[in-house]
Amino acid sequence: MDEARMDGNGGGRTTSASAVEPGCTPRRRHSRLTPTREAELYTTVLDLVREVGYDSLTMDAVAARTRCSKATLYRQWTGKPQLVAEALRHEKPATLAGIDTGSLRGDFAAVVAQMNELRMEQDTALMRGVLQAAHAHPDLLAALRELLVVPELSSLDALLGQAVERGEVPADTAALSYVSYALLGSLIAHQLLEDKAADPAFVGNYIGAVVLPSLGV
Repeated sequence: MDEARMDGNGGGRTTSASAVEPGCTPRRRHSRLTPTREAELYTTVLDLVREVGYDSLTMDAVAARTRCSKATLYRQWTGKPQLVAEALRHEKPATLAGIDTGSLRGDFAAVVAQMNELRMEQDTALMRGVLQAAHAHPDLLAALRELLVVPELSSLDALLGQAVERGEVPADTAALSYVSYALLGSLIAHQLLEDKAADPAFVGNYIGAVVLPSLGV
């Protein structure tokens, strides 16, 4: 989706890639771990964050729990912020990347189909703690934006761009610039209003009742 289209009418998000400056967090180095070993390590890292919180998490603790040397950890990741952000990206319950069912309604349904109620509850609590820590740790915030937020925003742009190319949504639809705010805002508001994480049914109903109509679908 081009930059002018995502600007919409009167503000909103411009483009995903422009959300942060390139290279604000050092990129991950060449992996020497097998995909299976790497996945196990990410799961362990997030288990530790749940147990002790981001502030108390140490690379020593990660090395001990995963039986991996600190030298190996620092060869793979530049530090704790990037390791946690990479773990969150790997373990996220749903992704927008690569979805193309032939219709925007079908695309969003495919995203919701990936979601699991228990995982959403666990991950909401985890993300709440990590985001609170990010307010006090700019390096963590930068890593989260570069490795987790911006890639998903780019995938959302691509998903919406497909709908524009198919003619489902006019390119000048103002709501295009605000879909990311609506989706994220609904999850935050649900937690505040209901004192529990949103479930897949709520997300699907919200998209059908609010997001798609705002785009004229």
